[in-house]
Amino acid sequence: MKKIIFYFVLSGLIASSCEPTSKRLDYPVTDKGDVVDNYFGTEIADPYRWLEDDNSEETKAWVESQNAVTFGYLESIPFRDKIKSRLTEIWDYPKYGLPYKRGDFWYYSKNDGLQQQSVVYQMDNLEGEPRVFLDPNTFSEDGTVALSGLSFSKNGKYAAYSISSGGSDWREIFVIDVEKGEKMADHLKWIKFSGMSWLGDGFFYSRYDAPVEGDELKGVNKNNKVLFHKVGTSQDDDKLVYEDSSNPLNMWSIYTTDDESIIVLTGSTPSTRGNSLYYKKATDKRDEFIPIEESYNHQTYIVDNVGSSLFVMTNKDAPKNKLFALNTEDKSQTRKEILAEMEDVLDGVEINGGKILANYMHNAASQAFIFDLYGKLIHEVEFPGLGTVSGFTGDKDSNIAFYSFTSFTFPNVAYKYNIETNKSAVYREAEINFDFDQYETKQIFYASKDGTQIPMFITHKKGLELNGKNPTLLYGYGGFNISLTPSFSVTNLVFLENGGVYAMPNLRGGGEFGEDWHQGGTQLNKQNVFDDFIAAAEYLIDNKYTSSKKLAIRGGSNGGLLVGACMTQRPDLFKVAIPAVGVMDMLRYHKFTIGYYWATDYGTSDDSIHFENLLKYSPLHNIQAATKYPATFITTADHDDRVVPAHSFKFAAELQAKQSGNAPVVIRIETKAGHGAGKSTEKIIEEYTDMWSFVFANLGITPLYK
Repeated sequence: MKKIIFYFVLSGLIASSCEPTSKRLDYPVTDKGDVVDNYFGTEIADPYRWLEDDNSEETKAWVESQNAVTFGYLESIPFRDKIKSRLTEIWDYPKYGLPYKRGDFWYYSKNDGLQQQSVVYQMDNLEGEPRVFLDPNTFSEDGTVALSGLSFSKNGKYAAYSISSGGSDWREIFVIDVEKGEKMADHLKWIKFSGMSWLGDGFFYSRYDAPVEGDELKGVNKNNKVLFHKVGTSQDDDKLVYEDSSNPLNMWSIYTTDDESIIVLTGSTPSTRGNSLYYKKATDKRDEFIPIEESYNHQTYIVDNVGSSLFVMTNKDAPKNKLFALNTEDKSQTRKEILAEMEDVLDGVEINGGKILANYMHNAASQAFIFDLYGKLIHEVEFPGLGTVSGFTGDKDSNIAFYSFTSFTFPNVAYKYNIETNKSAVYREAEINFDFDQYETKQIFYASKDGTQIPMFITHKKGLELNGKNPTLLYGYGGFNISLTPSFSVTNLVFLENGGVYAMPNLRGGGEFGEDWHQGGTQLNKQNVFDDFIAAAEYLIDNKYTSSKKLAIRGGSNGGLLVGACMTQRPDLFKVAIPAVGVMDMLRYHKFTIGYYWATDYGTSDDSIHFENLLKYSPLHNIQAATKYPATFITTADHDDRVVPAHSFKFAAELQAKQSGNAPVVIRIETKAGHGAGKSTEKIIEEYTDMWSFVFANLGITPLYK
């Protein structure tokens, strides 16, 4: 490929006291290649294929030139520093994780406020003096190495922890001698999408073969296998427990029940929506596992065991999930239904104090109930309002459990819950410099294009005037059976306190109403998701919350695809678009890292029918010349090996080339960061500072900060 020469002008983009220029930005000239693919007789040009090579000097030069334009534009926004100052101020409060018991000690995580990473503390008891057990801030000087997993042996003698460097999905595992408080020599590498499940003085984990040098962040992940690591030995000596070389794209994991009496094997394939599930007793030295579910067509997992009874949650013959028990001593494998499928989705189950703690979703908000082990209802747990519950944690053999409750204007509060008395008491609550009493959240239902009723949460200041002039951010996801429930984000407070309206619809493709709702937004039904989101925008406009000139849309990953598809289908409807780490090239997404696993939601271009469907909405392939697109703020990161940055690179290049209006199209490419998990506090504040600065500048908001 010929050498690429970039032409860009920074005049008018340097920091100044004026508003960002309303003139068209001078973008880098991105060279076009001559790559053309033939899909079932249809030729599709891919002129920016060269940007898929993240290691090439040409791509590195392109990234540098794009960031120069982006940060030059951002620096010209006069209130950018004020937004950063306010974000830093409200971010600076202690953030606690729920306490849990392992061995003889209690543990919890805490961030003092602006620490780059949260610290894990250890206590002798719940009233004991906390001491630092593991401080991820010591892993790196810049906070870009994060704690990604922590697992204790049953006796509490050892703790295995995994780290992520620069935001990559690749993990390294280390081991701590808990009694001595010392890191041991154990060091495991090339681990992805794996926990650490203990059996005695060792643990099971899943890994891949070491990738080819240079392909660490983009190569296809194949040949997943499960190994067993014994503490104090080299990874080279780890025992291979399970692999399936005849199906190199399948993924496998092994975990044990809390008492380590049962070993569970589960597998998944790229072509199905579920998993296989097998088990055997830990005392059984044979390799054979007993099947519970072999088809891969349903989501099935073992919650825990009580004695010889395995409690299993599944959506087989129950799209909204059910719970059954299986007696491991019964060779006939008789299954006894404990919690039948209900109208609301069974979202999760824990067993504590000899009781079943079941979390349900009712119209995308949490409800929780306590049952005995036979499924008889004992209590309904009362919550402060419409929100989301997570937990319950604690000592499994105790009647005391801990859970957290949150909502859009309700920061995470940890509660200590007595299962016997059904009483909750505040254990820890956040203290934030913000008056939450001034705000309200409502839930409405609106009709999508095909008449389906879609719920949406709307949060804003009390007394909001419905005059069609309110700046509004519409956030969505709609995929992979993931549910969007009410949750607190300190970053949204900056928008709300400046008169913003925050709206979050529960689109099809998610899990809010069970597997049928999920499948209603997948593969050949994917357009339903975009229709749902567009209808949400039209509802907000029709009901005078906002107008198309005051409306921003945002989503990440699959939500980035959502934003990209909707802004290309209805560019007239939105003023600002924020696709974050988005899946933008729907014809090639499955050719990188773990992307082939998304075929269950998308289908792939390897199939003629799915190719035609994907081509209709693929954001990259539906950008039209001579079209005025919204002001667009694309974000990605150099270590994103989940949705590789080439998606965003190619989308940005194509959109800049075809944008006919003056609305800016910029791409912010973070370094030493990945898909989002483990990002340091500093990088998070900087990214949201830039995002809100872009939104405010393009929606015409002048922040009320001195």
